[in-house]
Order: sequence, then C-alpha cells, then structure tokens
Amino acid sequence: MALEPWRTGKLIKIEQQAPATRRFFIQIPELEVFDFKPGQFVTLDLPIHEKPNKRWRSYSIASCPDGTNVFELCIVLLDGGAGTHYLFNEINVGSEITLRGPVGVFTMPDPLEKDLFLICTGTGIAPFRSMLHFIKNNNVPHQNIYLLFGCRTKTDLLYYDELKALSDSMPNIHYLPTLSREQWEGNTGYVHSIYEDICKANATNVDGQPKMRPADFYLCGWKNMIDEAKQRIQNLGYDRKSIHQELYG
Repeated sequence: MALEPWRTGKLIKIEQQAPATRRFFIQIPELEVFDFKPGQFVTLDLPIHEKPNKRWRSYSIASCPDGTNVFELCIVLLDGGAGTHYLFNEINVGSEITLRGPVGVFTMPDPLEKDLFLICTGTGIAPFRSMLHFIKNNNVPHQNIYLLFGCRTKTDLLYYDELKALSDSMPNIHYLPTLSREQWEGNTGYVHSIYEDICKANATNVDGQPKMRPADFYLCGWKNMIDEAKQRIQNLGYDRKSIHQELYG
C-alpha cells in the first residue's frame, strides 16, 4: 500500500486534558474528509532537527472517523522530549504542521467475534477511545469488550467521565481504570491482575483444566507494561497471535 503524501494540517483547537497532557485538534484544509480506521496513527514532521528521521514523531489518532477533515491527537509532555516540547511550547491555535497519514495496522478485528481486551497506560488510551466511539456510532456487533486503563493518579485518567458514560450506555462494554499510586473508589494497582482475574473467572472447566474464552488482546503503552502483559497473557494459555501491540515512547 502506497504511503499517504505529506500534507499541511492546521491547529484549530488545543485543550488541556491533564496536568502534562493536551488535546490537539488538527484540520486538513485540502481534504473534505480525513478518513482513517480506528487505531491508526499520523506522523508529524517537526522542525526540531536537520535529519528527517530525527524530526518525525508518530501519535495515535484519539478521535473517531466522523466524516470531517478534523482529527484529534492526545499528547503527553515528555521530560527531555524534543518533539513534545516543541508541540507544547511552539504550537498555538492557527499554527500549521506537516503530517502524513493515516498509517498503521493496529486496528480492530472485523467482525468482533471474540471478547476484546483493550489494555493501555497513559496516552495509549487514544486508539481505544477511537475504537469504542466507532463501535457505538456504527452499532458494531460485539462480544464483551474490556477497557483496562492504568495510570498513577486520578488526575491522569484521560477522558474519564466520557469513557464512563460511554461504557454505561453500551451493553457488554466494561471500563476498568486502575490507579497505581492513589486510593480511590475504583481499582488500585496495575492492569495485569485485572485481565487475569477476568479471564480466569470466565474460563470453563474441561477435563479438570480451565478453558479460556476466545479473546483478542490489544496492548498500547509503555514497553514494560506491554512486555509483561504479553508474557502473562500467554501464561494464561492464549496464543501469541491473539496479542496485538502498539508501543509508545
């Protein structure tokens, strides 16, 4: 498949989402519709280095395809990160930015015939937000979908009210955020024990051995989380082919 051409995007809105996280709304004026599949990303070409491969930064699209030429990115400011420091300090509403996309194969199974575990940390929530809104907006038939979002404190819970309302309004959608450094009314700890408990609770007994329900696992976030999740999911008895990943950072 041929790569999309580089295009010029225009920042039409910037919102603070969390203390170190912002939402960037970008319009592509030359297109009537910016079409993409939930889970795909765009690559930005930022004026931060002479070499192209030192300038490029990729971010998952956080919005759902809506028939317009506007999409959203959710970006966290990284310590020492040249790309995010440029975006946070040099980009304003009205600024133009060079980008290419959509790109990527981190997209939902079609059809959704198995349980789906969407496991993320930090801004890894972005592609899953896109997927869930797409499922709701298009009445996509699905089995159980579990959104497991791990972060440190409640202020880090991106899109919390929105995702809670979305899950409350849809059958078989389970929004399960967990905090590792703060006690609150929800889950505490890390995401791993949550999906392990769900899988074990849903298993059936066959000849004295647990048989897991068919499921696909989508992992998006920091490398340590993804590496541990891949090992734990396979230890539950799932095949490596059922695991899909998008690495951040």
